Amino acid sequence: MPTILLVDDEDIFRNRLAKALERRGFHVETASNYLGAVEIIARQKPEYAVVDLKMEGKSGLDVLRTGLRHHPGLQAVVLTGYGSIATATKAIKLGAIGYLTKPAEVEDIIAAFESEGLKDLEDASLSAPTLARVEWEHISRVLSDCDNNISQAAKKLGIHRRTLQRKLQKFPPTL
Repeated sequence: MPTILLVDDEDIFRNRLAKALERRGFHVETASNYLGAVEIIARQKPEYAVVDLKMEGKSGLDVLRTGLRHHPGLQAVVLTGYGSIATATKAIKLGAIGYLTKPAEVEDIIAAFESEGLKDLEDASLSAPTLARVEWEHISRVLSDCDNNISQAAKKLGIHRRTLQRKLQKFPPTL
């Protein structure tokens, strides 16, 4: 039975996903933060990890960086509600084999491990994102850097707060 580490600071989501993974034959270890995750990686050396990007304290990228130092064979997928090309690229460069946005189905997570992540991208032709997508990602990144403070992000972006709120209410444009 393969072991998978699930790191997410949202208790309900973490518990539901853990149960779903157990039903699919995984032994699941859970952690809600960086310290708990690194301790489990160092002690148990799980084969797989699903790591939330945004957590209190250190981020999922810190978990990935430190975890791979302790256990280079760890296959990790980064899961986030704040997806962007910049964070996906950073996660892959750090050693993640996949990057999924929430809400992700357990089948999508397992598929990311089975396909060994982004190896399929070598054969795929990559196209540039649309201008609307780049704008949305930039707004999301600035908002994240401002700890989701709308007024502060609007000021940094040089737009009115209400304009920013309207842009955020739209779904992210497709690539």
